[in-house]
Amino acid sequence: MDILSLFPEAIEPYLSSSVLARAKRTGTVDICVTNFRDFSEDRHKTVDDYPFGGGAGMLLKAPPLFAAVDHVRALRNLEYAPRVIMMTPQGRTFNQAVARELKKERHLIFLCGHYEGFDDRVRQHLATDELSIGDFVLTGGELAALVVVDAVVRLMPGVLGNEESPKQDSHENGMLEYPQYTRPRKFREWEVPEVLLSGHHENIEAWRRREALANTCRNRPDLFMKLPLDERERSEIVRYVNGYLEN
Repeated sequence: MDILSLFPEAIEPYLSSSVLARAKRTGTVDICVTNFRDFSEDRHKTVDDYPFGGGAGMLLKAPPLFAAVDHVRALRNLEYAPRVIMMTPQGRTFNQAVARELKKERHLIFLCGHYEGFDDRVRQHLATDELSIGDFVLTGGELAALVVVDAVVRLMPGVLGNEESPKQDSHENGMLEYPQYTRPRKFREWEVPEVLLSGHHENIEAWRRREALANTCRNRPDLFMKLPLDERERSEIVRYVNGYLEN
């Protein structure tokens, strides 16, 4: 992975901690950050300019970004075209399915914008993808790129240590995750559900499925309606959630 940004210092600390640091250290993934200001064509290292036709703010110029991507491809000796992902509020919404899609790629290049956005020739002729992490605007694309990088890397074999961990995450199977508990068994007046202490694996799995479906119905009804449930099970979960809310 390569991340092109005007603020590498905002990215490096996160890449040097926790799961991403371990993935880099073990060689599972190679992540580099490049400051595309270094590829500006003038002596002042200018990367932005006023938009033709007028308007508020400044736009990122196309030449430094094209030059930076060319540099990365040459440095990596790439003989194939990598995915070049422009982080923008106008892109398709990133989700777990997209993370699984990107995990299959050999190389990803992320373009982190600033100011009022990119010269549109970057979108038309350089980027292969446009991604957004939600319907809101950030100061720059760095946080958004890190969100995508983190979500993709943690899916790679060996990164989390336990191969089952990603399979149980929220959104991995279209549902939100079920509630989980650890010691102490009783905290203040709140106790761990008895079924989790029973040792009866079939009952535990049934409880976890019901609670995952209930969480999804309660918090993300849009996802719940997309789940391939028969009408009996869907109705049972809705009744269960309504009873839970009444209590």
